[in-house]
Amino acid sequence: MPLYSELPADVKEVDVIIGGGGTAGCIVAARLAEADSNLSILVIEGGANNEGNPIIQYPAFLLANMSPESKTNLFIQGVKEDQLGGREVIVPTGGTLGGGSSTNFMMYSRASKSDYDGWGAPGWSTDDLLPLFKKIETYHGPGDQSQHGLSGPIHVSTGTFRSERSQEAFMAATEKAGQRVVEDAQAFKEIGTQRALSYISPEGARQDTASGYILPRLKGDKHPNLHILVQHQVVRVLFDQTKRAVGVEFQANPLFQPDRENATRAQSIKARRLVVLSSGALGTPQILERSGVGNTEILNKVGVNVLAHLPGVGEGYQDHPSHLYPYKADLTPEETLDIFTRGELDFGDWIKNGEKRLGWNVLDVSCKWRPDDSEVDQLGPDFRAAWDRDFKSKPDRPLAMGAYVDSFPGIATDIPRGQYVTISNFITYPYSRGSIHITSPDLSSAPDLRTGFLSDPQNLDLKVLVWAYKKSREIARRMSIYRGEVRSWHPPFPPDSAAACKLLDGPVISGAGDISNIEYTPEDDAIIERFLVEKVSTSWHSLGTCKMAPLENGGVVDKDLNVYGVGQLKLADLSIAPGNVGAHTNNTAMVIGEKAADIILREFGLQ
Repeated sequence: MPLYSELPADVKEVDVIIGGGGTAGCIVAARLAEADSNLSILVIEGGANNEGNPIIQYPAFLLANMSPESKTNLFIQGVKEDQLGGREVIVPTGGTLGGGSSTNFMMYSRASKSDYDGWGAPGWSTDDLLPLFKKIETYHGPGDQSQHGLSGPIHVSTGTFRSERSQEAFMAATEKAGQRVVEDAQAFKEIGTQRALSYISPEGARQDTASGYILPRLKGDKHPNLHILVQHQVVRVLFDQTKRAVGVEFQANPLFQPDRENATRAQSIKARRLVVLSSGALGTPQILERSGVGNTEILNKVGVNVLAHLPGVGEGYQDHPSHLYPYKADLTPEETLDIFTRGELDFGDWIKNGEKRLGWNVLDVSCKWRPDDSEVDQLGPDFRAAWDRDFKSKPDRPLAMGAYVDSFPGIATDIPRGQYVTISNFITYPYSRGSIHITSPDLSSAPDLRTGFLSDPQNLDLKVLVWAYKKSREIARRMSIYRGEVRSWHPPFPPDSAAACKLLDGPVISGAGDISNIEYTPEDDAIIERFLVEKVSTSWHSLGTCKMAPLENGGVVDKDLNVYGVGQLKLADLSIAPGNVGAHTNNTAMVIGEKAADIILREFGLQ
């Protein structure tokens, strides 16, 4: 099995080096190996092998990956940002083989057709990509089967458990609150709220790209030239005098190999044909800058010799800024995962007894929301202008997204015992932009990450989050299981406000009736806005820092993922996205991997 934590001395040169074994990188490597077993490929992954790790394998343990002590994720701390009240936002990113697909929340979520069509890159429209989307998956859900794959390596299903009473309460409340309920919002046709599907097999295993693409090809002797080096970090790309990428410099990751002699000593390996960087929207731009590819002013400042002036590197950072809102729920302990958030779950006992909730990621509903015309007008003339320009003629674009979670969203030791549900709200297409840049050529130096959350000059992103909070709260209030808000996680409305948060003994609504929406005063709106400034954070959906666009428009790669100004270097991860997507980003990362493999195979004459 050619998977190493130290590169064998006899591996000195390969055909293709892939810098990063994340969501897309695993796909690229597997597809190349599958096409030609004689093609020598080396994947260099900074994290550990994910095989057999229970917090990855079992969906129910997903929150363990978000622990500050986790070695499956990296946690990048941003700088203080004035528009966020001086807060330093911490952004997690996948830090193990399989990348984010090994540590995320596993929501099956595809973007809108207009998203990829709007990227404007030949060969990257939704119709162009549909065969690749289908190639990824084995779909076990409802809807138009012609839009889904039936024999791919990644299974899509409901897993082994659903909290059905909770799920149905939310779906019924959604219709009462005026939002659309659909069977399949992931078929590039319509959007709305649907019963969620997840990247979980029907037997209950997480569907990450390491397990689905790479690890099966390391068993047996069919792919002897596919090499995976884990626990090592790519420092920089090496170039010859013609600016052609000819290898990489790398070093052991001290997080995993602290006692190894000369652990941080740089090593190098040559690439005969191609180097592909696939270290994500936070990692790839840093590798480029350490390699001398980026904005001349930034590189000069940190003492890196400039090879190619590409001012777009590290710019245009996007995410889906969000917040989580928990509610008290009339559910039984067997209908939530609050046992986990209270720290009372015995992992070993559940595994030994085959607990059916092991195959559950607690995400039972997926939401893509749009306002009606009157709600758009209530958000003001600036927002109306933006809506008319960016959304009105594109009915498949959600203004905001949500996910319904059958659990408290964090450590629950400081709230009353009981059962909780949570609604997360995401800005789908933020107008704010951030950046990430190196502060030193040294790998150990923290980057300069500026999320840019809520920095758009017209405060459009803040307006969207306020609207989404009000909309999701009205859905929650209409659920038969609703028993009030967890006040510490909601805006601090005064007790005499109609919007005041409180716990209840029974439902607000029963039967087929309905209730009036909460009437928020201007003072209430100001409280929500201040609260969001203090709380809004990442959805772990980083993208766009090396976008695929013309050079004159700040682009870093062309339609074939070639980095401008150098040769034999491609990028293949979410950093290349030229625009945001109306979905969780895992599916987009996977299709970028499939498309990159397609491009490379065509160029190698292997298709």
